[in-house]
Amino acid sequence: MSRAPQRPDPPALAGPELFDPEAYARDGYPLATWARLRREDPVHWYEGLPELPFWALTRRAEIVEVARDPARFSSEKRFHIVAGGDYGDDPRETRTIVQMDPPKHRDRRGLLSARFTPRALRGLEADVEAITDRMFGALAANGATGECDFVEAVAAPLALAVIAHLIDLPANDGPRLFRWTNEMAGATDPQYRQAGESPTETRLRATAEVFAYFSEIVARRRREPGEDLVSILAQARPDGVPLPDHELLSYCLLLIGGGNETTRNAMSGGLLALLEHPEQWRRLRAEPGLAASAGEECLRWTTPVIHNARTAVADCELGGRTIRAGETVALFWPSANRDEAVFDAPDQFRIDRSPNPHLAFGIGEHICLGAHLARMEIRSALRALATRLAFVEQTGPVERLQSSSVGGVKRLPIRYRLA
Repeated sequence: MSRAPQRPDPPALAGPELFDPEAYARDGYPLATWARLRREDPVHWYEGLPELPFWALTRRAEIVEVARDPARFSSEKRFHIVAGGDYGDDPRETRTIVQMDPPKHRDRRGLLSARFTPRALRGLEADVEAITDRMFGALAANGATGECDFVEAVAAPLALAVIAHLIDLPANDGPRLFRWTNEMAGATDPQYRQAGESPTETRLRATAEVFAYFSEIVARRRREPGEDLVSILAQARPDGVPLPDHELLSYCLLLIGGGNETTRNAMSGGLLALLEHPEQWRRLRAEPGLAASAGEECLRWTTPVIHNARTAVADCELGGRTIRAGETVALFWPSANRDEAVFDAPDQFRIDRSPNPHLAFGIGEHICLGAHLARMEIRSALRALATRLAFVEQTGPVERLQSSSVGGVKRLPIRYRLA
């Protein structure tokens, strides 16, 4: 699809850095490009991805407008744009609530939403604290000082252990779940592809393996249901009949992907931000009670989901531009979280920032189902960092995920001394 722009756009306004997975891995987020677009063209027609030109939304106002209006902007056709491996019509593709519009989205989300309210999660806080203690206790088992990859030693196993607890999965299945979520979210990263695979083939293979794994679990929960999330889905009758197998398995996949990716990357990116802003690290150590607001700032600063996509249902106006029916819009959440019209000094990392109306979990009907749980985990991890580590420093370069969908941290090597 190609179209003539409605007004001349400077050629250098947005280049390949806007959507090149290699650029995200090498350089991190294109903050300067997003800032230019917010100032000069916040609804920008981008043709740097020839197979799918799209409208890049970088200002909070337009992003919120689209996210809150599923009648004009649908999630069904496309919820992400994957450079070199976009989602297609293959029957093996997932069918999750992220890809649904009302009323079906509301009905399916409602199957589990009651389990993720702040009130329902209060009873889980002690379990999250115990899991966090176990992760940091493993560091202590190696002595008072040591080195590790924070992602592998703390962030990833903590996030996976919590979601595995909610689903009632065997603890020793964590490495498999970790590999699958990496391969699905990071299919454009060569590290996670097998020889000869395309990104699409990697994602579909990992999806098939996750489906096979959960098929056995679902069959058991239908026979012998418990109180876990999969049991709820296995026993659900939203339309008077059981959920179709493909939809149920897609829901299970969403739980482990959503329960892992955002949380662990916010933890890892949050620690990196604290290391890059030592005065904030010192303040958190002196005031562990700031863990909650620090967690919100880590979420704003890292915003692990880079973008979501929507499709215009009919011709409409947005930010002074005409969006035609069938065209794709991409909502760049990290850019919204640096919007100068919303945040005071948005390029400063401040753990006591208030107010902090970030959109790291999205907004509108598709706001992250597990947002309150993720906040609990991040808060617990930050408290543990502040009270259990007397010293921490980065010992090597951070390795980022090669993806334009997820701002992932693959490796964060640190040296630490326990308090």
